[in-house]
Amino acid sequence: MNKSLTEARRARVGVFGFFFLAGLVMGLWAAGLPSLNDRLGLGPARLGSVLLLISGGALVSMLVAGRLVDRWSSRRVCWFAGPFSGVVLLGPALAPSYWTLAALAVLFGMGLGVTEVAMNAHSVEVERRYGRPIISAFHGTWSLGGAAGGGITSLILRAELDPQTLLIVAALVVPFLYLPAARLLLPDPPAHAAAEAGGKSAGSLRWGLIALLGLAAFAGHLSEGAAIDWAALHARWVLETDPAAAPLAYTIFSVAMTTVRLLGDPIRARLGSVRTIELAGLFATIGYVLVLVAPLTGESLRVVCAWTGWALAGVGLATVVPVLFSAVGAAGGPVGRALAMVTAFGYSGLLLGPAVLGYVAEASTLPTALIIPAVLAAVVALTGSPAIKALLRHSAEPEPSESMSGSTA
Repeated sequence: MNKSLTEARRARVGVFGFFFLAGLVMGLWAAGLPSLNDRLGLGPARLGSVLLLISGGALVSMLVAGRLVDRWSSRRVCWFAGPFSGVVLLGPALAPSYWTLAALAVLFGMGLGVTEVAMNAHSVEVERRYGRPIISAFHGTWSLGGAAGGGITSLILRAELDPQTLLIVAALVVPFLYLPAARLLLPDPPAHAAAEAGGKSAGSLRWGLIALLGLAAFAGHLSEGAAIDWAALHARWVLETDPAAAPLAYTIFSVAMTTVRLLGDPIRARLGSVRTIELAGLFATIGYVLVLVAPLTGESLRVVCAWTGWALAGVGLATVVPVLFSAVGAAGGPVGRALAMVTAFGYSGLLLGPAVLGYVAEASTLPTALIIPAVLAAVVALTGSPAIKALLRHSAEPEPSESMSGSTA
């Protein structure tokens, strides 16, 4: 086994560790929100402001992180970004008041944003070294980390222990868990190799092309955010399901998305990135159409119709981010700034989507609001496909599924 492949296999394990821990941090934070709200007496408006500050900090730091990755390498940024994202959990855990929490929320968001860009940048570098699709499973692992965070919090609450103590312990322990994962990452390339790659990248990733990829990411993330925030409410308000059954709508979406992300790399290896993104948009669009027509079907079919739609939406949207990130990596050269821009576009969709849909639903109806993600699901294919084709045309490297398809895990 050659040294390059050995390093890539080690780094793959390290990146799995980063994605799982990043998801764990997010899961602990999200699951602990009700307890934080009770402790500080925030209320919906103040809690919404805190979430907005976190998102704002993440967006700003993503753009800075891209430059840091290109200048210092994704490996070096991962070394400090991962532990930093864990340490800043201390802010929400220890904040004595709303105003202190608001200030520390920005810092927490910055930790999340830098880690997001750094670990995704390293994931595309590892995929380049492998020569075949492997990124999708990383994102599935992030989802598993989030589920683990939620599960741990639930166990703590059931045992009637203090959730604030859990966040403090996590903030002290998680940074040390990042260190063994960081030790496995790829070594930095020689300076002359980085310089050559940088020249190549400049010719491939034009800003118009990055904007097209970003639009696909925005559309995919907004459609995903719509399912996360509104699937259960749609089941309860529109389909009038039992309160205990309504959350199953989101659960079905989430399970479908996580499963396809964990198993999706061989699919992309077989179909190629262009065909995969086209099918992703198609499945997601069909899924949302089924959700929209569900209230028009018979009473015995509407829940089945809607849940089938959420499952198809999850299947389609699962591959959007991995395919787009891989396409940026396939162009060759430093990927930090380009990946940061695409990530920021996508994160904006995840941030703006729930609020926009809420306003539209308030002014009309929730089914009317869900027409927006249905249309944007189609935009994923309409913008992602030509953008990836353009990247592959201008890239001197073959697509990962074509260059070393005989490699083994």
